[in-house]
Amino acid sequence: MGREQTITIVRAALIGLLASVASIAVQPLAFAQQPQKPNVVFILADNVGYGDLGSYGGGELRGAPTPRLDQLAREGMRLTQFLVEPACTPSRAALMTGQYSIRSGLSLIAIEGSPYTLPARAFTMGELFKGAGYATAIYGKWHLGGAPQSLPTAHGFDEFYGIPPDISWDASTYVDTMELTKSVPAPPGVLLARGPQIVESTAGSQLRTVKPFTQQVRANIDYELVDKSIDFMRRQKTAGKPFFLYLPFSMGHVPNLPAEPFKGKSRIGNYGDKMMEGDYHVGQILDTLKELGVDDNTVVVFASDNGPYGEAAREFGNQGTPDMGNPGPFRGELGEATEGAIRTAAIIRWPGKIQPNTTSYAMFSIMDFMPTFAHVIGGTMPSDRPIDGVDQTDVLLGSSATGHRESLLSFIGGDLVAVRWKQWRLYFTDVHPTGTGPQRQPGIFSASAPMAGYPIGYNIEMDPHEDLVVAGLFGWISGPALKQVEEYLASVKKYPNPPAPNITQFQSAGH
Repeated sequence: MGREQTITIVRAALIGLLASVASIAVQPLAFAQQPQKPNVVFILADNVGYGDLGSYGGGELRGAPTPRLDQLAREGMRLTQFLVEPACTPSRAALMTGQYSIRSGLSLIAIEGSPYTLPARAFTMGELFKGAGYATAIYGKWHLGGAPQSLPTAHGFDEFYGIPPDISWDASTYVDTMELTKSVPAPPGVLLARGPQIVESTAGSQLRTVKPFTQQVRANIDYELVDKSIDFMRRQKTAGKPFFLYLPFSMGHVPNLPAEPFKGKSRIGNYGDKMMEGDYHVGQILDTLKELGVDDNTVVVFASDNGPYGEAAREFGNQGTPDMGNPGPFRGELGEATEGAIRTAAIIRWPGKIQPNTTSYAMFSIMDFMPTFAHVIGGTMPSDRPIDGVDQTDVLLGSSATGHRESLLSFIGGDLVAVRWKQWRLYFTDVHPTGTGPQRQPGIFSASAPMAGYPIGYNIEMDPHEDLVVAGLFGWISGPALKQVEEYLASVKKYPNPPAPNITQFQSAGH
């Protein structure tokens, strides 16, 4: 072999070796440049009012300090125009699907014995995150139906542990009130075994009963749910997998039975005690994220599903004090379509992305979280159905002060009862309490009647408590408000809704 030929071969080998080394050196750099998907922790309180948390004017002023949630607000963004649906099931359906609850047939609170349940074809937030490669879990209250096709583990969640998926926290009182009234006679122990049960399941499996859901279990349930949440986060950290944790715990919902460490902690009885306990549990989640070293890459949301329970359930106090929250400057309570019923607290922290200690007055619906998360994690939203939520990433990142929403419709059962357009509220139904005196029943037991031809309107910036009807003075607001209704009705023609829930009117047999 000649000298020149040898040099050529060596040169070729060196070039090949350098190329290999270069590719090895570049590959980790290219991989490092790929953004890591953030974890998402969504903590959903239950009927906590706009005026309950310290960062919203409550807290210490209400006799129940909320230091960890106040800290979360300082570290993130506080939404001051966060809007939900009038009750538990509707708000949770809207959160999970990014649609008005009526599109899932869930525009009333789910109760045992009714046929209304999350449809099998629903696309949920669990499926959104699962499709993007996340580990997913829910611990707490689902409240979207107990049919097999409706379970969270049939809709993208790997794990579920909590109360029966078709009822709420007050189910812990069922056995006691049955025994009290002798309405359901049974031998000792039978009612307990047949009553509401804590359940669990994993993806694709049926529900398994764990233990009776008694009032003692109710008092300590949030400790259980948070312990399971912490274990879930630890496991995913070890596995190196991004996670979506949905923690719909009991803070705020009757009966607010505090665990032993928080009994008597507040100055306002059980409700305040449970507020302080819930604040502590939020702190546990935040501390765990920091301990695991993932807090800088985790979006944390704390929100309430509704405005507060008020007069309708105040007797649950069981302590001589009302078991009820505070809607702040607004009017109404859970079950109504008034501003105090559908406007509540929401705090979002995302280090390095959301500017700390900020507020946003952008109109932000509970439905908006799903398309916003889809943007954040690179998930895919379905295109074969209307999505009523809008992507509000610009609001979170501070690049838009007004956001991408200016209206919201409110449904109760099959009725469109109100519309928000900018700072205006128009009612198509007069929602008012039934009864008088001690039997006064607002909220979920309110009466409603159609207006006599024209909607009534309020300016909620001029008049937050909705005391002054100004529909006559500002008659022009009906035009843009009714346009929102027309757009919704056009979407229903293209995508018909399932039958709306109704638990007071029934068809006769054969009709």
